[in-house]
Amino acid sequence: MTAHPDPAPPRRLPEPWLLAALLIGTAVAYLWGLGASGWANSFYSAAVQAGSVSWKAFFFGSSDAANSITVDKPPASLWVMALSVRVFGLSSWSILVPQALMGVATVALLWATVRRYFGAAAGLLAGLVLALTPVAVLMFRFNNPDALLVLLMVASAWALLRGVSDGRTRWLVLAGAFVGLGFLTKQLQVMLVVPPLALTYLLFGPPKLGRRVLQLFAALAAMVVAAGWWLLTVELWPADSRPWIGGSQDNSILELTLGYNGLGRLNGNERGSVTPGRGPGPGTEAAGMPPFVELPGGGPGGMWGSTGITRMFDLEQGGQIAWLIPAALILGVLGIVLCGRSARVDPRRAAFVLFGSWLVVTGLVFSFMAGIFHSYYTVAMAPQVGALVGAGAVLAWRRRADWWVRVVLAGTLAASAAWAWELLGRSSSFLPWLRWTVLVVGALAAVALLWPRLSGRVAAAAAVAGMLTGLAGPAAYAVDTIGTPHGGALPTAGPSAWGLPFDLGEYAGAGWMIVQDGKVMVGPPQTGAALGTPGTGPAPGGPAGNPPGGRAGNRPGGPEQMSGGGPGGGLLNGSEPSADMTERLEQDADRYTWVAATVGSNSASGYQLATGDPVMPIGGFNGSDPSPSLAQFQQYVAEGKIHYFIGGGGMGPGDSGGSGAQISEWVAQNFAVTTVDGATMYDLTAPRVQAGP
Repeated sequence: MTAHPDPAPPRRLPEPWLLAALLIGTAVAYLWGLGASGWANSFYSAAVQAGSVSWKAFFFGSSDAANSITVDKPPASLWVMALSVRVFGLSSWSILVPQALMGVATVALLWATVRRYFGAAAGLLAGLVLALTPVAVLMFRFNNPDALLVLLMVASAWALLRGVSDGRTRWLVLAGAFVGLGFLTKQLQVMLVVPPLALTYLLFGPPKLGRRVLQLFAALAAMVVAAGWWLLTVELWPADSRPWIGGSQDNSILELTLGYNGLGRLNGNERGSVTPGRGPGPGTEAAGMPPFVELPGGGPGGMWGSTGITRMFDLEQGGQIAWLIPAALILGVLGIVLCGRSARVDPRRAAFVLFGSWLVVTGLVFSFMAGIFHSYYTVAMAPQVGALVGAGAVLAWRRRADWWVRVVLAGTLAASAAWAWELLGRSSSFLPWLRWTVLVVGALAAVALLWPRLSGRVAAAAAVAGMLTGLAGPAAYAVDTIGTPHGGALPTAGPSAWGLPFDLGEYAGAGWMIVQDGKVMVGPPQTGAALGTPGTGPAPGGPAGNPPGGRAGNRPGGPEQMSGGGPGGGLLNGSEPSADMTERLEQDADRYTWVAATVGSNSASGYQLATGDPVMPIGGFNGSDPSPSLAQFQQYVAEGKIHYFIGGGGMGPGDSGGSGAQISEWVAQNFAVTTVDGATMYDLTAPRVQAGP
């Protein structure tokens, strides 16, 4: 195919002003009303609090400052937030502002990467697409590790493409270092960018093949060093003087890496996880309700949703990330074709291959992984979509004099409008006029793009209409996300897209409910062993869980409605202690290593954040880690290190596995109980008086 020179670009854009508008607008969007989410994911907020008062907890990523157990991820993202808290004090803002600033930095870095090879318009469009992607808006306003992970992955792509431009080894080393730091953020998920990075440099790097291979080995060495120093330190540190590695069953960071956070995510064999296949739990039928209620369109799949090639477009993920995935794939292929017979080292073609293969690899892994999968993981696809849409659309626009390019552009725009119409229709009560507006405007713009002499004001109008078509839906979801507080372990962006064709009130006796995969699973209060989800009583706001716009930002009928209502917290939501509970815990707090212990990290997190004192999370996040053992716990009690044991939260001790059930039973048999905030509370310094013979 003969390469066509790009026509002279139109009048130069006022780029500094537009860039300032993009970055300032992103900052305002990501910072607006940030404090409304409170502690957001209190599981991580508690670890941040611990790291802000204990350097040992900081280094290991411990859930509590007394270092009983770590979170189930490496601590890199916690380090950033904990340093912020050390400087500005503990608050929602000091935890979440660093995340928002990471979002602004990611948008800026993607702009710089795309602009270098495709010009100002492409860079600005790429940054805008990323900034408005609903799941990106969500996660850059939240305190999960994904914000830092995405920033580091984009940084690795930026460095790799710099290496493609000049062939210097230092860029490859830098890319490897960014990947290594990403490993310390979320372990093996960062490896999804490695094959695209290696493939791109092998194909397009300037040096000869042998040197390119050696440079990639240098990048590998940098990656190992950047991640390995911490892993090696943890492995060599005596186990009895460091916290238990949360999420592992053998107290090993390597087991956590390769098991629960590694291969287990792919094949579903996750030791210590909440796993599918346990059945609906005893007592469901006795409560007069079926364990499963089939909905129209329900498909095969486990607790984490259906797997398959369409997973990124289904009810859960579609509104989070999929708005422009079809356009990104089409424009990515079109961009490679438009590069024609340019030189092998053409950085534009390298960029298309890098971002395109990265999008495909990540999408396929997410689509077919059988283990734990949450919709917010898809934020790792947002930069690729932004880069491909920005670069591909602008490059194609410059070549619109070719009839076939116009046809592809028009078809892409029409498909994007139709897909946005479908996604907006999944939330039928949310701005119902918008879906038809997008469809009509998109159709008109697509027809205009077919005009062979498209230029001047008509061309500008068509370009603006095309941008509105592609970005109106994501922008509306982004605004809704900004205006809604989010909390707990499973946040989602945008309005509810479940559209259940029945009244949830008919399940008023349910103690828990999960809507997943076109099915509703319900269970009676206090039984809930279904799919490993601990049972609770009805959550505030009714049996369907938290009300719309509530503290957790959960929507009725969404996957966030798993257990965890009430002041005691649960598997997915932190505890919310009253002033009375907090006052009790703070009494003589300096006399104890832990002011309290409870089963599960989320149940412990709220108590710890309220008091600022260590609370032992027995069993870690799922309550299933064997830490501490019953014997260890008994020794701590005998030594006067724990003041209270708190039960009655969302995690029933019999459901959690690990040592929680044994510890709970031993405490109940030997210590008197009182009820505070609806939770059972035992004073471990006051053994129950045994009756005489």
